[in-house]
Amino acid sequence: MAQPVKASPQFKKLCNRFSSILGGTEHEITKGPVCFVSRNRIIRATILGKRTASPLVRYQLFSFESLDSSGRALCLGETALFQNQVNRLLTNLRKNGIKVTAVHNHWLFENPRLMYVHWESIDNPIEFAKKVKRSIAFLG
Repeated sequence: MAQPVKASPQFKKLCNRFSSILGGTEHEITKGPVCFVSRNRIIRATILGKRTASPLVRYQLFSFESLDSSGRALCLGETALFQNQVNRLLTNLRKNGIKVTAVHNHWLFENPRLMYVHWESIDNPIEFAKKVKRSIAFLG
């Protein structure tokens, strides 16, 4: 059984709120402490001609850590999306002051083409969550 991670009640409350804003299906606090939130998109795709519902294909991941005394933290995010959604997401994130750090694929022979976008910001976790929520809202 995993050892419980030590985090202040304030950090736990902040993590719960962060997850709630982002619509997380699961969240946990890992060693650091790091607030880690995940949710799965509904993506209908095939890889090598076989239908896939794997979380590896359809995830969205968000986290914050290294919270400082001013309430700012290292905030990270990643999502799977269709190739034709990439430019809109990049524009939305940048308009919200979030740095896009990677755009890439994970799979070969998938249909439709899937891409993965990563982003980062030093921000108040709640403000970051709100900015990300606005940025990804069109993904459904």
